[in-house]
Amino acid sequence: MIAEIKTLSAYRCREKTLQNTIPCTGVGLHGGQKVRMALKPAGIGAGIRFVRTDVADRDNVIPASYLNVADARLCSCLRNAAGVSVSTVEHLMAALAGFGITNLTIELDGPEVPIMDGSATDFITLIRCAGIMDLDAPLKAVKILKEVVYADGKGAEVCLYPAREGLEIDFMIDFKQSSAIGRQEYSIALTERDFCDSVAYARTFCMAQEVEMMHKAGLARGGSLDNAVVVDGDKVLNPTGLRSENEFVVHKTMDVIGDLWQLGMPIIGHFSGAKSGHAQTNALLRQVMADPDAYAVVTLDEYRDELQAGRRNARRSA
Repeated sequence: MIAEIKTLSAYRCREKTLQNTIPCTGVGLHGGQKVRMALKPAGIGAGIRFVRTDVADRDNVIPASYLNVADARLCSCLRNAAGVSVSTVEHLMAALAGFGITNLTIELDGPEVPIMDGSATDFITLIRCAGIMDLDAPLKAVKILKEVVYADGKGAEVCLYPAREGLEIDFMIDFKQSSAIGRQEYSIALTERDFCDSVAYARTFCMAQEVEMMHKAGLARGGSLDNAVVVDGDKVLNPTGLRSENEFVVHKTMDVIGDLWQLGMPIIGHFSGAKSGHAQTNALLRQVMADPDAYAVVTLDEYRDELQAGRRNARRSA
């Protein structure tokens, strides 16, 4: 992913996994259950798979695919054909996308990925501690060939359109009900460094009035001011405040990165989102992949060579 040739070389144009297994323990945001999770290396072509070790009576493997998204109201929830699910996968998926990790087995003994501090920083630490390894297989990417737009009719809109190199993202939010959030815009040409330095820190957030409603619905039982930013009108209730003035829109951008990585490979294209969430991003991916004229699957080796040849030709003709 990313808007410069150095980004493509940063991916090293190979499928990637971890060098070592690394465990962690945390709490599920919505169920409030303690969850033990382990990130384990996986081989060529394995993709990213969640394995529910607490399920033994049916298929407990859930591929991290946009086609398996079963619920996208408050988080990204994946479910396999046997009805086994795992939710709140987007922050971990974003961290994997930031490092270009394409193959991984994620074992966990509960229905949710641990929320950690509500951002992707802990997952970045885990990945760095485990180490990253190239696999002997070329990395493929989805190259967007034409503009595809999805609008939900309620004011949210997302689109993907061609870009010369890598993945670029523009995102806008507009929370009129809270002056503490308000309207914010953010743009990034994603690189590993920019993800780690400029995106991963941003925490999930919600309105104070939503917390009670979620509790009544049996959700957010593991939520606290330690793992979410809570806003009440013009006030941020967290004692330490925000990590940046635009933390809200940056977090929404991180969600997009995680949801797009459910495609299983990087995207060469430009994503634009306005007042959207997990559901709209998933609907857009389904729309793109259902249209064979909207995309092409290319290897990054070939694409890198094509870009470099184009630049050499441009210099000669200048």
